[in-house]
Amino acid sequence: MRVVGVDPGTRSFDIVVLEDGRVVSEYSFDTAAVAREPWLLSGLIKTLDADVVVAPSGYGVPVTWGFEVVDARRFALELLLLSKPSDLGFEHPGVFVYRALVDVVSDLVRELPDKVVFIPSVILLPTVPWFRKVNRVDMGTVDKLASTVLAVHQYGVKESLDYDSVNIIVVETGYGYTGVISVDKGLVVDGVGGTTACIGPLTAGALDLEVVAGVGRWSRWSIFRGGIIDVLGVADLSVIAGNAREGDEKAKAAFEAYVECIAKDVRRALVTSPKAEVVVVTGRNSKIPELKRTLEERVDLEVITVNSLPGAKNVKEAAQGYAMIGDGLVGGLFKNVIEHMKVKDACGTVADHVIHPEALDYRERVRSAYKQLVVKPKMCDNL
Repeated sequence: MRVVGVDPGTRSFDIVVLEDGRVVSEYSFDTAAVAREPWLLSGLIKTLDADVVVAPSGYGVPVTWGFEVVDARRFALELLLLSKPSDLGFEHPGVFVYRALVDVVSDLVRELPDKVVFIPSVILLPTVPWFRKVNRVDMGTVDKLASTVLAVHQYGVKESLDYDSVNIIVVETGYGYTGVISVDKGLVVDGVGGTTACIGPLTAGALDLEVVAGVGRWSRWSIFRGGIIDVLGVADLSVIAGNAREGDEKAKAAFEAYVECIAKDVRRALVTSPKAEVVVVTGRNSKIPELKRTLEERVDLEVITVNSLPGAKNVKEAAQGYAMIGDGLVGGLFKNVIEHMKVKDACGTVADHVIHPEALDYRERVRSAYKQLVVKPKMCDNL
């Protein structure tokens, strides 16, 4: 079984080629470059002779194969990105990943409809109770779930545990966003991500609704504003940590705000995963020594990084997790972990649990798009 996993990061698109549980090839493309020339990435994927290609899946959908997609461009824009065509006309790092994803998805569905598959995010999993989903859309995007799949499997292997004995908190530290995922008995039971999580390099994190009301009008790309970059002019956490080491007070304060906010989300995650034994940090910033040390001081739990799959050297954990999910969906080596975590049972749309009266039209727009753009949509029975 040869599976390709594609993780669309804000900074880079990472590609993993997985065979029998081992990474045999890996590639990384600058996201801005993919936005300019998407055919370079999709062209490479078509040469890899994969049995399954787990495509960039953004905010997530229930498991959906390319041949089930009615209109690939609309599918990518309206469901995977929760956006509309006019949103792509801006110049911003956040826009680059959206443009790149739309073009890559459109090309892959057209060229490889029987091999391409799209996968869910945290909020779509049946293991997360409905009451935790109320008025939430992003409880951890697909990349956060993919990193969590890798963490559950690798921690289980490391500690010689069955999956139903894995109790961990996963912190996925991306270039733009952070996600904190609660894992109880090997199941994802809660998550905080996107703009409801803490401040990130690009995003402000959770905003006081008084601020939202006071501004009154926001653009689609406001979600990529108000982060550490707007304090320091720098988004790279490794650079910020280095400046903090050298005594830069602003960098120290920004790094402290970042880590302390993650610690608060981890503490909250312990409510839904009370038996958690460790915090597993993944993602671009997980190798920064100060992050691990400072977080460990704040949460009173051991903080570790996850082991990569055999053969992986450079690509991020999310890309490895993407490939693992694809492998497991078609009965490969990772079948057991994917079945245990009930990835195949994901249903509905990310907007299903929005109940705010002023957002009901938004909810129905997303649900309608899903029903129009996917053959036999997997709606949840309890809605």
